[in-house]
Amino acid sequence: MSIRKPTQVEYLYLDFDGFFASVEQQAKPRLRGKPVGVVPFDTTDFTSVIACSKEAKARGVKNVMPIREAKKLCHDLILVPQSPDLYRRAHLALVNEISSVIPIEAIKSIDELTCKLDRGDQKDPIKTARKIKECIHDNIGSHITCSIGLAANRHLAKIACKMDKPNGITIWRPEDMPTPLLSVPFDDIAGIGEAMKRRLFNAGIFTTEQLLKTSPKQMHHLWRNVTGERLWYALHGYEVKALHSKRGMFGHSRVLPPESRNKVAAKACARLLLVKAARRMRREGYFATKLWLHFSLKLNPKLTRSYSGELSFPSAQDDQACLTALNQLWEQTITLMPRYGRILSIGVSLYNLERASGRQLDLFINDDELRRKWESINHAVDQLNIKYGKTIVSIGSWKPPEGGYAGGKIAYTRIPSAEDFW
Repeated sequence: MSIRKPTQVEYLYLDFDGFFASVEQQAKPRLRGKPVGVVPFDTTDFTSVIACSKEAKARGVKNVMPIREAKKLCHDLILVPQSPDLYRRAHLALVNEISSVIPIEAIKSIDELTCKLDRGDQKDPIKTARKIKECIHDNIGSHITCSIGLAANRHLAKIACKMDKPNGITIWRPEDMPTPLLSVPFDDIAGIGEAMKRRLFNAGIFTTEQLLKTSPKQMHHLWRNVTGERLWYALHGYEVKALHSKRGMFGHSRVLPPESRNKVAAKACARLLLVKAARRMRREGYFATKLWLHFSLKLNPKLTRSYSGELSFPSAQDDQACLTALNQLWEQTITLMPRYGRILSIGVSLYNLERASGRQLDLFINDDELRRKWESINHAVDQLNIKYGKTIVSIGSWKPPEGGYAGGKIAYTRIPSAEDFW
């Protein structure tokens, strides 16, 4: 971890306002100026609004709010089923436009990115921010807006970005700090979640001002790792360069539509999700030796429980090995669950990864020749699917659940590729 304290505004952080909903409004004129809530699928009211427009937010609707609760607050809320591939394409177009103004240092999520200001941009950071907004308005459309924060480091710029939403620009110059930060609630500081808030409260720290008066060692102790120390330096205006993180897993999860909340449909969805995870793993040149399976089971209207299991298997990346492991793990895990109840969601993850160059074969199994045959088959299957831009060949059945987009979910830290929607 290297540390330096800038004396100029060096970072720009951009956060698109109500991204999913604003993209829907830009693409569909009938939605413009109206309260919009994006939902996982349109066949039930027993899910949540995953994103909402500024018009809906003005009426009290929030992201991840149950649909029924949102409708009580906003009777004319227009529910729109999610369109992940549309959001992916909008993201790529927006990144292209922003790159024409300033180089992008890092894509943080589908609706957030950060830029490092060069010496020219540091002379007038607000001018650069306005150029970005003008470029988006003129070349993409007026219904997709963004909020921009400018500060000495990326962490402070991210916090500043939230101070004037929607469509604002906030600049925190080093000489003005820490005054603008003192009144910021913990909820607006990346790195402080609900569990961490409780830990801070137990330590007698209730405000950001009190947090800033701690020491790096105390923050390390509170967080129980170096993350707390890094956050202390970031909040005090230092630029902290962290070590490169290592890929930990490839996985997908899916909330099941009401008609698929049974064991047969859930297993079919798990197979599809696992194959898509294995495809991503092969594209990036990894092998896995462990599989994790997770269920969320609704036992009654007020009780939901989670069940999970894991399984080790010889180092592999092909669909046959992964699906064989899933069949075994499914039988092990399903016995832990009560016979009644409905499966609300399911998730699979391939982990304990190793690079192809460092692959360790199991000396006691001696299936290297068979493995390589399956890998060759999978390579041929992958090439055919890539050629035609869709899944035309698969091992076993290929029936996506209702609502589509299985494996194409947009997570906070990953932008789906076109292949994820096949």
